Amino acid sequence: MARPRKFDEGRAVDAAMEAFWAAGYEATSTQDLCEATGLGRSSIYNTFKSKHDLFERALARYMECKNAELIELLEGDLPARQKVRALLQRVIDEEFVEYADGRGCLVVNTCVEVSAHDEPVAAALARDYGIRLEALRAVIESGQRDGDIAVGKDARTLAHLVITSVGGLRVSARAGVDRAALEAVADAALAAF
Repeated sequence: MARPRKFDEGRAVDAAMEAFWAAGYEATSTQDLCEATGLGRSSIYNTFKSKHDLFERALARYMECKNAELIELLEGDLPARQKVRALLQRVIDEEFVEYADGRGCLVVNTCVEVSAHDEPVAAALARDYGIRLEALRAVIESGQRDGDIAVGKDARTLAHLVITSVGGLRVSARAGVDRAALEAVADAALAAF
């Protein structure tokens, strides 16, 4: 008879997420995961089957949390244009305060490090992109109906612009671009609206 698990699987996924986020997929060893989660190798492999499986679950958890934050912002009371500016500002603030340790965004990091050679991860990233794209498109269309965003602009293209700007801001921050320059980039992106 199998012994019951004596750990919280959700906490283990969260701890693994932090480990992958800090070092990246390739640089995070099984030993690193054992130390982060407090689990032994056999518990990790019995529960998650592989490092890759655990990574996929950790990435899904990260995307779930970040998308919840995005939806909360987009469902707020601000006009559409201000919601987009608040999103860009949040990214800049995260890069210089919350992620000042250089870890950046796990989604952006994974796009760069893993997606080109990992079909399941690339598919998860594509689904995540689609969720954010549709949420932003809906807000932009709402802003167009309210007169806050130019009607002649394609809402889907503007949504792509926002997502691309977010990724660019994050990568540029990690490359050492200063806050003032990133603020100007955010303003320039918003000018397209």
